[in-house]
Amino acid sequence: MRDCKIRPPFSLSCRRGADSLSRASEASGSGLAMDFILTDHANKRCLKRRIQVDWIRQALQHPARIESDAEDDSLVHVLYPVPERVFRILRVIYNETVDPVSIVTAYFDDEVTDL
Repeated sequence: MRDCKIRPPFSLSCRRGADSLSRASEASGSGLAMDFILTDHANKRCLKRRIQVDWIRQALQHPARIESDAEDDSLVHVLYPVPERVFRILRVIYNETVDPVSIVTAYFDDEVTDL
């Protein structure tokens, strides 16, 4: 089982793709400001899995659970039930050691049953 880390909610602005880094702002009245980028791998997987960037933004801003990666201390997993997908659990894995944080991948984790 993974250790959970407690982190504050985030206000986000998103930069998509490691090459283009186009910026979109998301304003929120509370929390810390946080930028993130989607790696090329994450961008391809999100398109293939029909995962919206806004769902990733929501997962980072309002995670139901935060877990440390079992093998890589630089990676963090956030879990978020997506209302538009009948509350399927979205797992977003990102690298917290870079600025802006880098989304490594995202997928619907059907094995999570205790959320």
